[in-house]
Parts: sequence; C-alpha cells; structure tokens
Amino acid sequence: MEWNRVEGNWKEMKGKVKEQWGKLTDDDLDVIAGKQDQLEGRLQQRYGYAKDQAKKEIDAWYGRQKW
Repeated sequence: MEWNRVEGNWKEMKGKVKEQWGKLTDDDLDVIAGKQDQLEGRLQQRYGYAKDQAKKEIDAWYGRQKW
C-alpha cells in the first residue's frame, strides 16, 4: 500500500476519511495529518477498535479509493 498518496493529498483526503469515520473530529484530522499510525490510534480511541481491526479498516478503505 502506498500510504504516501494519502499523506501527500491529506487536504483532499480528510473529507473522505471523515465520510468513512464520522466520529473523528476536525481536531483529530489535524493531529493525524495523513499519518497512518495516527489514524489507527484515533480509530482505536473513537471506535474502540483493536489495533489489528483498525489496520484492517484502514486497508479496506484505502483499497476502495479511486486513484
């Protein structure tokens, strides 16, 4: 997975992330700043996901993106 695409286009991707995970706040998105590990951590906090579940959710979401 080429996560650098997300990091490089974070301003555009924030809306898609918020669409997928509505419990994330704008402050969360600012802290995440496109970093996958930060997104995993925030999903664990907001949704109560285990680390492996958060990673699976992110991988599935990333795979659905149209590049």
